[in-house]
Amino acid sequence: MEDFHGLIGLRRAFRAGKTRGIEWRMCQLRALLKLVSENEARFFEALEQDLGKHPVEAYRDEIGVLKKSADHALLNIKKWMAPKKGHLPLLLFPSRAEVLPEPLGTVLIFGSWNFPISLTLDPLVGAISAGNTVVVKPSELAPACSSLICQTIPLYLDREAIRVVEGGSDVADKLLQQQWDKIFFTGSPRVGRIIMTAAAKHLTPVTLELGGKCPVILDSFSESDLKVVVKRIVGGKWGPCAGQACIGIDYLLVQKKLASHLIESLKACIKKFYGDDVKSLQSICRIVNKNHFDRVCSLLEEPSVGASVIYGGSLDRENLMIEPTVLLDPPVDAPIMTDEIFGPLLPIITLDKIEDSIDFINARPKPLAIYAFTHNNKLKDQILQETSSGSVTFNDTMIQFICDSLPFGGVGQSGFGRYHGKYSFDTFSHEKAVLHRSFYLELEPRYPPWNDFKLEFIRLAYNFEYVGLLLLLLGLRRRYTSSRSH
Repeated sequence: MEDFHGLIGLRRAFRAGKTRGIEWRMCQLRALLKLVSENEARFFEALEQDLGKHPVEAYRDEIGVLKKSADHALLNIKKWMAPKKGHLPLLLFPSRAEVLPEPLGTVLIFGSWNFPISLTLDPLVGAISAGNTVVVKPSELAPACSSLICQTIPLYLDREAIRVVEGGSDVADKLLQQQWDKIFFTGSPRVGRIIMTAAAKHLTPVTLELGGKCPVILDSFSESDLKVVVKRIVGGKWGPCAGQACIGIDYLLVQKKLASHLIESLKACIKKFYGDDVKSLQSICRIVNKNHFDRVCSLLEEPSVGASVIYGGSLDRENLMIEPTVLLDPPVDAPIMTDEIFGPLLPIITLDKIEDSIDFINARPKPLAIYAFTHNNKLKDQILQETSSGSVTFNDTMIQFICDSLPFGGVGQSGFGRYHGKYSFDTFSHEKAVLHRSFYLELEPRYPPWNDFKLEFIRLAYNFEYVGLLLLLLGLRRRYTSSRSH
């Protein structure tokens, strides 16, 4: 297959050192920024075609994220590339050490369909910053965006070092048969297992950005604070790709006594943000395709689940639209509460006391994110100490994703590995330990033949007891030990 012939060229370019210098890396990052700026309108159009994204949402979640990431890398890349001094024990004097970041080699990036620009090209920023050659595989489920990426990347970036390969699962399978120095994947746990299985053949390191059921824990609030809380929940659940987001809200936990007022507030906010007619919804994406539409709809088909719908539920099959839908206490063993929803459905689970949310979350796989709305510091500590998740955000939703100073990634079934900012650079780098030694002050006790003196010397050396070592060398160690014992 012709696309794979380019892999030899990518490896040749890497071995030749083409991508290692800071000039090449910065040039490519500037070219990527130019690509995005000069084609912004085309990206908006492609995102509307694939997902029905409004330009404001497209800029907030896609274009803006990518520009910010590339700008941040350009600002910091010289510092990231610099060797970091290593601290050595005095016993090794004279010597010096450093940790030197080096590129991994030729890496493979699988993009996702829900954020087909940012989640495809943001990892590319990290791979370029670290000095790798790259193959990018956009998702075939967002064909307009995939085509645009394939058309534009060769026009702006170095064709000898960065390539785009389009296609479906058959192409992905052939890519996975190749040997890579790193595979970066964003998508479902099911496909993540396939990636890991293929990577194991060559012992290829992988970063898996997966997902899971990300909960909201909602404590009691004043009326004024509740208005802000509800906006952040409604915006965080249905705003990013109509709930088709790995860090989107999956379900909400709240005390029984607070549920009624919360539900009425949610209804009012949903109507204000998105409208209340499935045929004329605004500022919200459609479901990506018929298969995913049918999958989300199937979550409502169980009678006991359908009976728990208290708002929404209307469908527009022709336009792949599902009205924002709220459910109250669906069965916790139903698929809607065991599988990742990845759509515009929000189950609300009521609890006797909000502290019960800890056990509820811990009874399920570790989520990519936990969102907790509370002023209670004791509850905050309990969430941090007694749960495990990729991230925890207090009193807001989703915003951790845009913070370059925070690592983004999962734990357990929600994925492993991390990126964003310096963490992206690290993900595509190897930190090489470098130690420089002199030929002076040779430590003879490190060599055979062995005796008691050498054992005592090594014992003291590992304990960094430099006074004891000095006394041992001067023949005073026994007297020194005796005086210490008194």
